[in-house]
Amino acid sequence: MKRTDRLTRADFNARAHLGRGFVVSERALVGAVPTIAITPVADGRTGAYESNVQDTWRMVQKVYDLITNEVTLPDGTPVRVVVAPEIVYGPRSGAIAQEYYAGQGVSANIWVSRSWAYSDELMSACMGVGSSEWQQAAYGLNQTDRPGAVWLKAFTAAMDEKKRPIFSIYNPDLESETGLLPPYVEERILRFARCAAAAAEMRGKNYLSVGNVSMGIIGSDVRRNLMQQYLGMGTVSFDMVGVRGRIDKGFYDHEELEQAFKFMKKRFKILYGKGKRPYSNDELLRECLAMTLVVRDLMIGNAKLADSSVGKRQGFQADVEWAQGANAIAAGTQGQRQWTDLYPNYDLTESLLCSSFDWNGYRAPMIVATENDSKNAIGMLVALLLTGMPQMFADIRTNWTPASVKKATGKDVKRVAPDGFIDKRNSGAGALDYAVDVFALLRGGKKMSVQEVAASLRKDGKLQQKLMDKACKGTTYMAAILEYFPGDGLSSHYRSPGGIPMTAYRYNAVGELLTCSVIEGQTIDLPKDVADRISAVTNETWPETYWVPRDMSSFEYMSRIGPNHDANSFGLIGADMLTLNAMLRVPVDMHNVPSDQIFRPTLWDRFGGDDFRACQTLGPLYG
Repeated sequence: MKRTDRLTRADFNARAHLGRGFVVSERALVGAVPTIAITPVADGRTGAYESNVQDTWRMVQKVYDLITNEVTLPDGTPVRVVVAPEIVYGPRSGAIAQEYYAGQGVSANIWVSRSWAYSDELMSACMGVGSSEWQQAAYGLNQTDRPGAVWLKAFTAAMDEKKRPIFSIYNPDLESETGLLPPYVEERILRFARCAAAAAEMRGKNYLSVGNVSMGIIGSDVRRNLMQQYLGMGTVSFDMVGVRGRIDKGFYDHEELEQAFKFMKKRFKILYGKGKRPYSNDELLRECLAMTLVVRDLMIGNAKLADSSVGKRQGFQADVEWAQGANAIAAGTQGQRQWTDLYPNYDLTESLLCSSFDWNGYRAPMIVATENDSKNAIGMLVALLLTGMPQMFADIRTNWTPASVKKATGKDVKRVAPDGFIDKRNSGAGALDYAVDVFALLRGGKKMSVQEVAASLRKDGKLQQKLMDKACKGTTYMAAILEYFPGDGLSSHYRSPGGIPMTAYRYNAVGELLTCSVIEGQTIDLPKDVADRISAVTNETWPETYWVPRDMSSFEYMSRIGPNHDANSFGLIGADMLTLNAMLRVPVDMHNVPSDQIFRPTLWDRFGGDDFRACQTLGPLYG
């Protein structure tokens, strides 16, 4: 048969004479949409196979419909779901599925069965269906007349023996095959799919390090090997002098800058400070917005910067290479001190890019970590991918106990914070959405998961406008304190409402090991005079969020969490974080997730549930 995919000399000559250009991708970041396979299996014996065909495919359709309807990326793109061409019942049918999946770019797989199947033999084709980097789960039907559970246990045991982690899904009660999947099964399938999609979305993309280490903070030390081995991500370094150069050369979209300038002046109250300042009011705002455009363009590129006609009209020299960006799914800005001693801080840049909206309207949040704290950026990225919602970077500023509040203010806060609270604030870099209780925006929102809230926001323009209006009204941009930032800056100030379920998390590097801490809790409303006093003696130009961890004191949290920074997500997402970290082989060093919500591969049970021993034995996912 004649091969039609062979390139000729003419093909190469044609490519050699092509000019460079900016290739526009369907999404902001270049990369395949995460794709999850569903692989039905059954007993291959004549008669047994035929009696299982219809009901097996019905199970597959339920799983397919659930994932395609519920699991999306932060920009609203649905994850792709593909299904094996035929039910797998032995090595050759497994190889057919593997061949198909390879062409589809699959990176995760859910095996589905209502009956017995020859479990170990499914592993024989190309190391089984998938590869050692794929995320694998298996769902076996809990019924007495069909031994889905028998297959499930035999199959997970085979995977354990081969050190191939697999998540086991099996309903606690007997299932009816009519109607919807049981809630327990749905929850487990969605958790697996969300986490598998997050792992796939990170892989092959980059972390953009704008600058280097900020003020000796170890989190700012971008560990390239850890990024690659645990997350499958690359690292791109960009010196801050490049930001200065782009601004000085006018290498940004000038029309968009004017649009952003008008948006900020119209939508936000801005307090520029008194006395002699490094910039005039309008100069400061424009400088901060230019920095914002430059950082965004460095992350995801900008086709306009490669367009010579746009450059000629706006007064900059178009450059195809400079326009490309780093295909960065997350970034960090060093700022302090080499930049901020001379120029405005990155607070406005970080607060706007990390939010769910800007002058262009509602959009997927970006991840830009303050002080280039790449370990915090990892957590923010993970939580964004799991929830679709903005993440809040914070200092773990102060632990306040009821006694210390009583001494400072004369007020008793035992009712709202009997075990103390953490004052989370940072230099105006917090995502603006945290000025709002997003759950309260929706009727019945307090009973929704954060993923359901995110999905509702993506679908409803009026709801998006409501969020943006409340966030803008609740935020004041304030001039930087020159003692900290001699080059000035604009910091977002808001006070987060109480009663918001919120998960705090942090990734830590211990030598060549990456660990994670995950603590669920909620924000609280302090009496206004108490919050005002705390703000005045700390830094009233910065956003403030008062938070209590669940089932532990604020002092215990402050004592046990690793560094001076943590990051925070709307919603209680600890169980999702534990599942994703198991996929990446990152041990969790501290958490307060209820035991019945923990979902890890069966291999963890062979290590007595010891997360550290399991991860140590397996090593990083890409290591």
